[in-house]
Amino acid sequence: MILAAGRGERMRPLTDTLPKPLLRVGNKALIEYHLESLARAGFADIVINHAHLGHMIEAALGKGDRYGVNIHYSSEPAALETAGGIAQALPLLRHERENRGGRPFLAVNADIYCEIDFSLLLPVLRHMQTSPDGDLAHLVLVDNPRHHAEGDFTLDSGRVALSGKNNLTFSGIGIYQPKLFADMVPGSVAKLAPLLRQAISSGKVSGQHYQGVWIDVGTPERLRLIDSQLSTKHRQSLAHP
Repeated sequence: MILAAGRGERMRPLTDTLPKPLLRVGNKALIEYHLESLARAGFADIVINHAHLGHMIEAALGKGDRYGVNIHYSSEPAALETAGGIAQALPLLRHERENRGGRPFLAVNADIYCEIDFSLLLPVLRHMQTSPDGDLAHLVLVDNPRHHAEGDFTLDSGRVALSGKNNLTFSGIGIYQPKLFADMVPGSVAKLAPLLRQAISSGKVSGQHYQGVWIDVGTPERLRLIDSQLSTKHRQSLAHP
């Protein structure tokens, strides 16, 4: 699932007329990098939730044919926050032959740029699928960016804790069991952080530290930074094929 329903207030006025996931960096829209990376990793069915100017996302991406994936959309009249959006989209994330519980799934924030190889998360997905009573979530953590120096969680031997040494930042990439959202009412507004903290407190969250390229594209300044870096990389690839 690609989480694309945010309003992008800090990106205004750019997001007044264009949803944040369609802002261009390098030579394509932010969300297109995710679609291409997920397709390379073998993900075939992708759910995208949207709210603000969501019709533009559907018009731009279509059914996903040109990316090699099948896209399903979960429309929100108003943004439901991360947990609320996931809870509403759960029926789309289940295979038609599955029972109500469903399988674990990967979720990615649309407003980040990340060069992670998503195939590295497939063994975690498989393990969580065969161990439904185990972890409720698996989080990809990154080094703390300057704008979030305090971090979010700590990581010790593959387990996520609320506090400890060497705090890291949640990347916006995670794998979740549907039961993490079992108590939520579809259509309700809810943040993800409280659910994660509760699961972490119960010892039900694993994690890994990703140390590659990751940028939270949350401001016009950061957008220009990654746009400049990707444009340079693109020119270099053309000069040295």
